[in-house]
Amino acid sequence: MYDEFYGLSGRPFQLTPDPHFYFESGTHRKALSYLGYGLAQGEGFIVITGEVGAGKSTLAAHLMATVDRQRLTAAQIVTSALDGEELIHVAARAFGLEVAGHDKATALAQIEAFLHHEAREGRRCLLVVDESQNLSVEALEELRMLSNFQLGAHPLLQILLLGQPEFRTLIQTSPDLEQLRQRVIASHHLDAMEPAEVGAYVEHRLALVGWQGRPQFDARVYADLAKASGGVPRRINQIVNRLLLMGAVEQRDHIDAAMLQAVLADLAGDGAFGKPQVSVTPAPAAEVPKIELPVAPAPIAPASVAPAFDESIWRAALAERDEQIAELQQAIIELADMRAAPVASVPDFDLAAQLEEANRRIAALEARPGDEGVLAALAETQRTIAALESRTSEQEQAIRHTLTMLIEWIEAEDFHRAAA
Repeated sequence: MYDEFYGLSGRPFQLTPDPHFYFESGTHRKALSYLGYGLAQGEGFIVITGEVGAGKSTLAAHLMATVDRQRLTAAQIVTSALDGEELIHVAARAFGLEVAGHDKATALAQIEAFLHHEAREGRRCLLVVDESQNLSVEALEELRMLSNFQLGAHPLLQILLLGQPEFRTLIQTSPDLEQLRQRVIASHHLDAMEPAEVGAYVEHRLALVGWQGRPQFDARVYADLAKASGGVPRRINQIVNRLLLMGAVEQRDHIDAAMLQAVLADLAGDGAFGKPQVSVTPAPAAEVPKIELPVAPAPIAPASVAPAFDESIWRAALAERDEQIAELQQAIIELADMRAAPVASVPDFDLAAQLEEANRRIAALEARPGDEGVLAALAETQRTIAALESRTSEQEQAIRHTLTMLIEWIEAEDFHRAAA
């Protein structure tokens, strides 16, 4: 209806994925960079995750529409709760293979033969699995086994897994998926679009169906739309679809923030959103969002993000470091004093030599059991050994304490340098 009123050649905000309307936001550009890197490796798994409606399926559809079919044979499946055997048969059908009798061994043999044929024709094979969060661990293990097919030293099948955030968590934490986890060569999580990208997204899709500026959108509409949708493409489509329908019904050529508020109220009343939306406060009239799209593809390797500076945490860390330094200095002083102070009746000597001498004296005494001075000499020797052991134990304990303090201080100093 609204497409006719506004003279559009189609409806640009349908909820089903359509590669024709693909919009390369910053997060989608980064995802394509990871995809490009992963595909260049020609092996293993590529994992793309994102919230519901983040654009994973549209990204996959765009990939399928743009691959070079002379060099890459790509097949796509959308999974439900499949077990391992069912997944094998679905994968075979995705590549156009008909398996007689629905036998797993036969299906695997046909898939392997197909992969070998494509390799001999100079084509690699890619299997795109959408909604991967629905797969069981058993089914994921079957996919890993499919990735083992090789021709000589060359892998024959690469697999792209698309799923919701819980799938990312499963891949990262499940002990049963350690072997699959080691074969993930590239991964990316699709974030929501930036607020400044929402207006460009809406106008991009409109332009693809012949939009010539009718209807016009207030700048505040884009700002409020970004808040209400959270930057999720499917939610944007849902809201703008209703907004244009309202505009056509009311024969409006100008879309303003009041109309958007009415649409949001209607959607909230209908329960159209899965969770409550952020309340929207209209932006001032003079506040026009500036659209700043990234000018260069994101790097392949994700850059580490420095944590926000918190002065209170920094001051506490410095105080802790100073306290450790003071304790270390005190321990060193105590160790020096201990080494300087003589043990009662025990002169400064070489410890090993003195212990050897003590043992010799005890042996001599034991050989002279009738000597009247034996008991006195033995008692003196035992006191000497006891004093040596006490001094050795104290020094060893002091040294261990000092070394422990020194290690803790060095580690703390490394942490503060990293935080800086």
